[in-house]
Formats: sequence, structure tokens, C-alpha cells
Amino acid sequence: MIDVEQRGGDSMNILQPKGFLTVGGAVLLLIGLLGYFGILIGPTPAQSIFGAAWYFDSAENLAHTVLGIAGLAAAFIFPATWQKWLVALLGIIGVLVGVYSLLGSSMLLGANLENPADSLLHLVVGAWALYAAFMGAKAMKK
Repeated sequence: MIDVEQRGGDSMNILQPKGFLTVGGAVLLLIGLLGYFGILIGPTPAQSIFGAAWYFDSAENLAHTVLGIAGLAAAFIFPATWQKWLVALLGIIGVLVGVYSLLGSSMLLGANLENPADSLLHLVVGAWALYAAFMGAKAMKK
């Protein structure tokens, strides 16, 4: 298992809901902020190190920032049961967004999902969330 040491000596597993919310929230917040400032991935193709192949527009940066803050807050405020169901919901949404963009729809609520990298990323994160919500606790008990 992949563990990250948490303050206080407890281990936090990224394959469980709290770990998913903490690590996923931190990564989303970082990606959103980097995108706003034109570092690495946007908000235009000219500002992305990947060019037109992969960039996050302003709507995606806003979504990443808001979801990152919400994920971090949920990791430390919500009880474990709520965390599990929130992560399950995020997993379902991630998979649906990935499938939606694979089917050729490039716009979703103002966000540009124009390339296969976006689709693959949403599918992987959705699968990670679903695993963390439903299998993470079972795997730890074995």
C-alpha cells in the first residue's frame, strides 16, 4: 500500500476516502493555482508547456481550485461516513465526465475538455475515488 505520513504519527492511505480527499484536494488546488498564473498548464495553449495538446482553461482552473479547497476541508471536517459517500460521488462524476468527453463532447459547464488526456485523467481519478470509497477499507482489513 502507498502511505503518506500524517502529522501526529498516524498514517494516511491514499486508497481510503480521507487520503483521497487530502491528496486529491491538495493536487487540485495546486493545479488550479498553477493554471491561473500560467505556470505549466494554462490558461491558454500558449501558456501551457504542453501547448494546444493539453491546457486547463480558466473554467477548469476555477473548478480545480474550488474542488481542491472543498476536498481539503471535507478531509478534516467531515466524519468518515460522509467522506466515503462524498468520495463515491466524486468517483461517479469523474467517470461520467471522462466518458462524456470521450464521446466527443468538448465543453462541459464552460470547461474545455478538448483532448484524450482530459478524458483519461478524469477516468483514472474517478476509478481511484471509487476504489477508495468502496474497496480501500476492505483491502486494509485483509
